[in-house]
Amino acid sequence: MRKAVNHLKKSDPVLRAIIERVGPCRMEFGEPTFHSVAESIIYQQLNGKAAVTIFKRFTDAAGLPVTPDGILKLSDAQLRTVGLSKKKSSYVRDLAEKTKAGLLDFSRLHEQTDDEVIQHLTQVKGVGVWTAHMFLMFTLRRQNILPTGDYGVQAAMMKHYRKRKLPKPKDMERIAKVWSPYRSIACWYLWRSLDIKTL
Repeated sequence: MRKAVNHLKKSDPVLRAIIERVGPCRMEFGEPTFHSVAESIIYQQLNGKAAVTIFKRFTDAAGLPVTPDGILKLSDAQLRTVGLSKKKSSYVRDLAEKTKAGLLDFSRLHEQTDDEVIQHLTQVKGVGVWTAHMFLMFTLRRQNILPTGDYGVQAAMMKHYRKRKLPKPKDMERIAKVWSPYRSIACWYLWRSLDIKTL
C-alpha cells in the first residue's frame, strides 16, 4: 500500500493534499463469494443504517452465509417482510438461480480480467457496472479500477479539481490517468475526502 500511496502523492499534487489530510489508506476487503454479491445487491440505493437493518433481517431469514438455496427457500412474501422491494427480490432470486444453474462461478473470478468479471457479474438482473466495479475493488482487490459511474468519486473530482459540474467519464479518465496503476486507492481517498470537514 505504501508504494501505491507514494506513487499517487508524486503523480498528483491535488491527491497529495487529500492523502495528507486523510492519513493512511484503510481499505476494507470482503471475500469473493456469492454472499458478498447478494449483500451488494441489497445495499444498492439504501443509506447505511437502513441497509444494515434490512440485510440483518434478510440473513436472519436466509441464513449466514447467504447461499443460493437459502434465498430460493424464501417466498416473495418473506422477502417483502424483511424489507426487500419487489424489484430487489427478483434480483437476489435471479442471482441465486443463475448461480445454482452454474452460470456464475465465483471460484474462477480471480483468474478473469476486469472486463471479464464485469461481463460475468452483469448477467445477473440488478447487477450493473457500478456493482461490478465495487466487487472488483473491495472483493477481488483490483488496484486500478476507476468507477466512472460512482457519484462520490464524481463529486470529489468536481470539488477538488475545480469543475463546475460533475465530470463525465472521459474527463474522469483524463484526471485519473496519472494515478494508474493505483486508481482504486485514489478513489478510496476521494471518497474519504468527502467525509472530512476541513476540505
